[in-house]
Amino acid sequence: MNIDSNRKDEHVELAEKQYQSHSKSDFQKVRFVHHSFPQMATDDVSLETDLLGQQMPLPFYINGMTGGSEKTKEINQQLAEVAKACGLVMASGSVSAAIKNPEVEDSFRIIREVNPNGIVLANLGAHHTIENAKKAVDILEADGMQIHINAAQELVMPEGDRDFSMWLKQIEDIVANLGVPVMVKEVGFGMSQETIRQLINVGVQWIDVSGTGGTNFAAIENARRTTFSFDDLENWGQSTVLSLIEAGGVNKQAHILASGGIKTPYDIVKALSLGAEAVGLSGQFLHMVVNDGPEKTIETVRTWKEKIIAIMTLLGKKTIKELQQTDLIFHRDLIDWCDMRSIDYRYYAKRSSVK
Repeated sequence: MNIDSNRKDEHVELAEKQYQSHSKSDFQKVRFVHHSFPQMATDDVSLETDLLGQQMPLPFYINGMTGGSEKTKEINQQLAEVAKACGLVMASGSVSAAIKNPEVEDSFRIIREVNPNGIVLANLGAHHTIENAKKAVDILEADGMQIHINAAQELVMPEGDRDFSMWLKQIEDIVANLGVPVMVKEVGFGMSQETIRQLINVGVQWIDVSGTGGTNFAAIENARRTTFSFDDLENWGQSTVLSLIEAGGVNKQAHILASGGIKTPYDIVKALSLGAEAVGLSGQFLHMVVNDGPEKTIETVRTWKEKIIAIMTLLGKKTIKELQQTDLIFHRDLIDWCDMRSIDYRYYAKRSSVK
């Protein structure tokens, strides 16, 4: 087994060990204001949303995870089966392994083979060139590109990058010349207003703020280290909720997406109400297909659909756009963050806090 394939398998194993079904996140610090008369029926709810210019029947998708080994090929096959059955967009894991070693291309191609008519996104790191981006799209016959930015992970990773001076320039080049829509996402460390503005300034229109609360890649890379560890960086970054709050001031200039620590339909609805147009899940889908298999995962996704419809009905919201106008109450911790960052939280929330 080559080094890249071994690393991909280690990432999956460590991510699954990290998984917690009820992990704490800032989503627990956001509450809806209950009004007793929804004045609508469940049949009035539409869950359709737009992602990279494509209409989606559900407001969530399978986020980039894995590929590059025999084990991860099987996982990608199962995830693609779920995507096909449920009409979900699916992003691959980083295709860099296949660019370095064409022998593992099949661990990525399997996604398109299983789901020939679905919406598939290729995935690469921000250090890659436009040439590599085109290769990744070709390998998956992809409809779009997902570029992940992961400086914190790279610095903890024993064999990771140490020079990030060209990342924004590489992203600008890919967005301008790739020929398919491009999404840029963090990998669980969150984004600031400043980061989002930088991405907008280089032409990025689709931004996944991907905050803390889900898979912790600093912890994963620490577990792989054989010398000193970067323990302090395991708490680095800001949550998905805080990242969505950061995005609020600039979200009319870009399409904002959310991932990181999202595990339930309730979390999905909260993320959408905070301004996300769609929500990506990775660790949750990985856990389900590895432990329950694709058929049960498909059943779970269909259950999520019904639960989201129920919550939106209770809120009296018929569409995702209407949901973004929902009254929210923030915990004092979130309000303190807004005050320190000079963000007007009233854009999202009632002027009160939860004890």
